[in-house]
This record gives sequence, structure tokens and C-alpha cells, in this order.
Amino acid sequence: MNSAQNFKLQQLVASIGDQFAVLGDFVAGEEIQSGHINSTFRASYQQASGGVHHYILQAINHHVFKDPFAVMRNVETVTRHINARVLRMKRDLGGQTLNLFPARAGGTWIEDEKGTIWRCYNFIEGCVTYDIVENPRQAYQAAHAFGAFQDLVSDLDASLIVETIPDFHDTRKRFVRLLDAAAADVCGRLDSVRPEFNFILKRENLTGLLLDLAANGKIPTRVTHNDTKINNVMIDAATDEAVCVIDLDTVMPGIALYDFGDLVRSATNPAAEDERDLSKVCMHMPLFEALVEGYLSAAGNFLNQTEIDHLVHSGKLLALELGIRFLTDHLEGDIYFKTHRENHNLDRARTQLKLVESIEEQEAEMQAFVRDR
Repeated sequence: MNSAQNFKLQQLVASIGDQFAVLGDFVAGEEIQSGHINSTFRASYQQASGGVHHYILQAINHHVFKDPFAVMRNVETVTRHINARVLRMKRDLGGQTLNLFPARAGGTWIEDEKGTIWRCYNFIEGCVTYDIVENPRQAYQAAHAFGAFQDLVSDLDASLIVETIPDFHDTRKRFVRLLDAAAADVCGRLDSVRPEFNFILKRENLTGLLLDLAANGKIPTRVTHNDTKINNVMIDAATDEAVCVIDLDTVMPGIALYDFGDLVRSATNPAAEDERDLSKVCMHMPLFEALVEGYLSAAGNFLNQTEIDHLVHSGKLLALELGIRFLTDHLEGDIYFKTHRENHNLDRARTQLKLVESIEEQEAEMQAFVRDR
């Protein structure tokens, strides 16, 4: 970043931050280069006492979230509910969720001159996030954190939460969209991805299983996070313990198994999500076992037996679903996910499909672990 770009960045962060009820004088801002969707910044403010407080400023991507106001109402509802429950149980908030700082003009968000919606969160000091799970302890902590999140909202009426991205985890519809993208082939890329496309076609039967169970009333609708990657858990840098689940934009009514499945997809594979060397992509059984233990230790009291019986299937399904989404975006011209190199979404798709293959190879062992736990 050159000096002119940095100057514009500092101006932007200062102008947005000063519209929220933050304390102190603006010192500096920096962009946090993580996530595929929103733009996130850390703002630092000098306190009268001499210390520095940090805040998170985030611009909601209105191209992805067509109704950012609904997103904010969901976040408000969920954080308020969780904080109320934690306060009743512990008599302190305990870092269980992020808190929204109010805007100086009222409410919990502002709208800039371009129509972009911004919000401000507390910054939790002494915490880190990981893009890749490094050991079973981290896997356990992440799974426990998401299980605890689901437990804390298990008594929240799902009808109070708006579906901000319709059919977000409707894998059957994701599959149909892939077929449409392949038929249109607007970028002329289909011939170069035939192996990946055919791999998905052979697994069409997987796409509707959970949807059918939900439609038949065997799996209930719950409030779910819908983006349960390890980098959405704040980890205490000193203790390696989970502190807080973040990124609540995709909180919606849904199936709890989607959350666990996405965790399996993202946490059991030590390779990067866009790893080009597919020999590094593998579902590691010790990490899966840690996820099951951590998740059920927090969520086991409210899950029904059908949900538990399909924990393994959910991991395979979510890897397949994301592979479908990445390949679809590649065929459509990279219009949804941020890309940083040529064929970036194709690399991502190949990683997910390789993970599906690895899960299939170990599926019997995974099922036995869940069953015997």
C-alpha cells in the first residue's frame, strides 16, 4: 500500500469510527484481510488514561446480503438473546458473543454516502483466529464454541430470525444452479472442469437427504450460525481456549447439522481452503474425533438422535456443497467470492471435492466413532 492509499484508508476508518459511540481519539486504522464477503477494519483510539482501545468496523456487502437491515436485526436479536442468557447464568457476559456499539445518531449501524451499511463491534484483546486447525485441542475448542452458541440460542424462536440469504444451504438448489451454469457456460470454462463437474454429478443423491428429513419433521428448524469455520472462533492466545463465536451475518433459521458439517469441512482438513497440491488435502480422523467430542459436549443435550446419526453425512455434504458453490462461481465468472488469482475458485472447488473423497474413504470409521461415543 502506498502513502496515498494509506491516507485514504485512515480517512475512511476515522470517519466511520467517529460515527459510533467509541471512546478516545482516533490513532490508526488497518484493514483485516480475512473473509470472502465483508470489508473489515480495526480502529485504534487513544484513551485519556494513556491506553489504546481497539474496535472492529465492518461494511456489509450489500451485493451478497440484499437486505443488510435484516442482517443487522438478526445480529441484534441473537446477541441480545445470548447476552441475556449468559447474564442470567453467570452474572457476567464472559465474552460469549460480540457486542454492537451504538451509533451516535441512534441504532446500531450507520449508512454512508454510497448506501453501505456499517457496524461497530468490540475488539476482544488477547485473542487470535486460525485459518487452519493446528491440533485436536483447537478442534475441540472450536466445536465446543459452536455447540455452545447453538445451545445458547436453542430457546430462541427461529421465526424471529429472518432468512437473509434464501436457500443458503439448499444443496439441491445449489446443484441445480451448477447445472444451469454449466449449460450456459458464459466464460467457456466447462470443458476444462469436466472431471470436477462429473464428480459432483455422481453424488446428486447426497444433496437432498437432510432436506427430506427436515421436510418429514425428523430434524427440527433451529437458529443456526451457517458459517462455522475455525476462523470464526476467537481463541485466547495464552490458553488456546475458545472465547467467542464471531461473524453472525449468516445467522438464520436452519438445520443444526449444517453447522456441524461445515465445521468438519473446514477444520478436519489441515490444508488451506485454496490448496493447489491436493495430496495435502485429507480428512484427519483425530481432528474429527475432537470435533465430535467438543460439539456434543455442548450441544448434545438438545440434539435429537436423527441429528446425531447424521453428523458424518453432514461433513461430507457441506464439503460437496461448497465445492458446488465454488465451481458454480468459477463457471459464472467469479461473481460471488473474492478471488486473488486466476482460477482461484476452481482451486477452492478442487480442494473441497478432494475432501469429499477423503471422507468417503473413512466414512465407516467415522460412523463407528459417533455410534460408540
